[in-house]
Amino acid sequence: MCSIMSYCGKDVPKKLFEECFAKTSYRGPDRSETVYFDDGAMAFHRLAIMGLTPDGMQPFALNGNLVICNGEIYGYEKFKSELEKDYEFKSGSDCEILLPLYEKYGTDMFVKLDAEFACVIYDAKKHSFIAARDPIGIRPLFYGYDLQGNIVFASEAVNLVGLVKKVFPFPPGHYYSDGKFTCYLDVAARTPYLPDGIPEACEKIREKLVAGIRKRLVADAKVGFLLSGGLDSSLVCAVAAKESDRPIRTFSIGMDTDAIDLKYAKEVADYLKSDHTEVIITRQDVLDALEKVVKITATFDITTIRASIGMYLVCKAVHEQTDIRVLLTGEISDELFGYKYTDYAPDEEAFQSEAEKRIRELYMYDVLRADRCISANSLEARVPFGDLDFVRYVMSLDPKIKMNRYGKGKYLLRKAFEGDYLPSSILYREKAAFSDAVGHSMVNDLKSYAEWLYTDSEFAEKSAKYTYCKPFTKESLLYRELFEKYYPGQAEMIKDFWMPNKTWPGCNVDDPSARVLANYGSSGI
Repeated sequence: MCSIMSYCGKDVPKKLFEECFAKTSYRGPDRSETVYFDDGAMAFHRLAIMGLTPDGMQPFALNGNLVICNGEIYGYEKFKSELEKDYEFKSGSDCEILLPLYEKYGTDMFVKLDAEFACVIYDAKKHSFIAARDPIGIRPLFYGYDLQGNIVFASEAVNLVGLVKKVFPFPPGHYYSDGKFTCYLDVAARTPYLPDGIPEACEKIREKLVAGIRKRLVADAKVGFLLSGGLDSSLVCAVAAKESDRPIRTFSIGMDTDAIDLKYAKEVADYLKSDHTEVIITRQDVLDALEKVVKITATFDITTIRASIGMYLVCKAVHEQTDIRVLLTGEISDELFGYKYTDYAPDEEAFQSEAEKRIRELYMYDVLRADRCISANSLEARVPFGDLDFVRYVMSLDPKIKMNRYGKGKYLLRKAFEGDYLPSSILYREKAAFSDAVGHSMVNDLKSYAEWLYTDSEFAEKSAKYTYCKPFTKESLLYRELFEKYYPGQAEMIKDFWMPNKTWPGCNVDDPSARVLANYGSSGI
């Protein structure tokens, strides 16, 4: 991960700008640089992953133009070979291709990128700024307008609090230019369904996911893997193990009393012969981490915070105990293939519409969690299930074959990897929700702490203060109050609470955990 920030206007408030940018130095602990010029400022905290030499430091400059980018551009070598006829590259950084691409293609460049990125470009000839974000929003970007009306971009909301009036998430798949936001790619847009049946779909799912994992193994820094023991992270690890010529390093986390997934993670690790580490946490560890987690995630969403605690603590251990710089994770599979609550989808249209909604909102929930928990510990997140080619293919499959009509969720994904990738007991295991799988006691501890903190009358009085996304449990009030401590008046950054679709039969619940659904069954056992 890296951190970027850009003030787009004259008379930059230098002291305030630098103070705000310093808040995310953890995203790029290797080196920091701030450049001021007549039309504004650009700042960059570097975490070196590709092209580890000082030549890879940003901003990059070309003919007066500047760029800062937090991202990984996959297959950049193809662009580099095309561009080096006219441009002499100075580093091994993938992001150095951006300015030559901009000079050649302008804003048409963004749709050509196979990347997880957020960037800001300064065009010296036009005296203007262009900003863009990847189509899923895997890399974070926020913006706001200061009292002079100048737009400011930054990697995290915390960079902008106190500098702008209102903080907004930059929409994924868009670029900003000349005061307007333009969508260059809606990865969830409805297209005619492909005719592929189950055999063809499974073959392509396997091929495309393997390709997505393979390209994310390329790094000049050391790579590790978060392994929960569930299907998604286990598949990422299994493919990586086949692609690696040495044992991969895997990391799992669980409560000291009732960790559900640790035993399954160990089963996977033993099967793959990985170099495996278990991180054990206590109730006090959870409560001690809570405020920090709300601050770094900049959310009040219940699901996100619950799941972030375990992820933050395991990443903290990786940072403190190893020299790993990159972590691969299993996010985004649920949104593509369905989860426990999508078994209740009344028909194919409802299933597909829900998938489209969830993909478009990922940047506020699971993707946000992965980025903040990992980057807060000076590591980089890579999300293979978010590979654009893979996502577009799965979204284009007829929902008739994606819906759970097999007595087993995510059937296509499971069947696609039958063979020697994983033990059948893992491949066809029903996975617990991540926050529950760390240990049911973790969620129970958070709820009981909130119950202890507020009386019923205090809950009613304090909740009444909020009109937007009003807290509906004592736990949600606790998270909202912690959020407001660091991001006062900025709640609209999050669209809503992540909850099952309450309009569907069986989904009108008051807790986001799949554990409260009637079909949870043997999940997490």
